[in-house]
Amino acid sequence: MTLFKHAAEILEARVNTFLNHADDPAQTLDLSYEKMITTLQDTKRHLADVITERISLENQMTAAKHDADKAEADARMALQAQREDLARAALGEKQAAQQKIDSLQQAHDSVAAQAEKLTAYESKLQDRIEQFRTQKEVMKTQMAAASAEVGVSESLTGLGAGLADAGDAMRRAQDKTSQMQAKAEALEGMTEAGILSDPLDQRDSTEKALDKLRTSTGVDADLARLKAQMASAK
Repeated sequence: MTLFKHAAEILEARVNTFLNHADDPAQTLDLSYEKMITTLQDTKRHLADVITERISLENQMTAAKHDADKAEADARMALQAQREDLARAALGEKQAAQQKIDSLQQAHDSVAAQAEKLTAYESKLQDRIEQFRTQKEVMKTQMAAASAEVGVSESLTGLGAGLADAGDAMRRAQDKTSQMQAKAEALEGMTEAGILSDPLDQRDSTEKALDKLRTSTGVDADLARLKAQMASAK
């Protein structure tokens, strides 16, 4: 493999990985879930701000109610002292406090309505996110199982790189074995025919033939002797 071919294969693998990730449904599901979580967190922050504003308005209303009660008490005290002018001034302060209370009450009612809507929205969103999370995990599990099944099927049918590579390796090994066996048989035949000789055997072809004949004759003689001995033993 040349250096340029190797570099091209690496680049192709990286591009394929990027494209697979870009079109990965499991990754898309995870990103959607993260966006929903971000939306929920934003909703919680807005709700916290609204509740804080509502509490602040309630505190201001309590203070204004205290001022109105104090002003009325001052007006009573002034009348008892026959100071109608002071009583009028105190009642003016009471009216100002009451106007402030009315204004604060309107703002409080509006903020309270917003808080109620946000609370309901947050609850629904949280339930929807939990449902989506469950569906997401189930879907990812099903996709993983389907992907594994496809991989096994591709390997078994020779479409994948798993058993296909193993099959190629097995065929190469079988071909190599057959070649080695054929070569061994050819060498053995050439040796028996005298075409090839053992470098340590200094005999010529005539001596080899005579030795082979002697061995064969000796075997035949031994065989005849054993047969005669067994026949006489009977």
